[in-house]
Amino acid sequence: MTFNSKGQMEDEITKALIQWEKEYMGRGPSEARTDIVRNMIIVSLKGILSQAEKHLAKEQNGMSLIKKLREQLVYQRRSELEEIIFSITGNKVVSIHSDLSTKTGERLFVFVIENEI
Repeated sequence: MTFNSKGQMEDEITKALIQWEKEYMGRGPSEARTDIVRNMIIVSLKGILSQAEKHLAKEQNGMSLIKKLREQLVYQRRSELEEIIFSITGNKVVSIHSDLSTKTGERLFVFVIENEI
């Protein structure tokens, strides 16, 4: 695929990550946004927690469980995420950083790629 602008790449990455969340996590975010800054792709996914996870997140132990589980799931599917980014940007992923707020239900991904866009 060839994209004429950074904005088109951002849109395609957003769509692909929404689809990945739906297929792999069972539900997609209520809101999503992607921004490309130099050699970083920042993806914000809001509203990703299930009802059960929201209930668990009310307790400190539950928050930790959710974060650990989601972290492990991302780790297991890292190659799929790298392929999504490569197929859209043509750049290999150098590193992936991810965090989830159990308070707001927002997940952030930061993909560091080999070249600036």
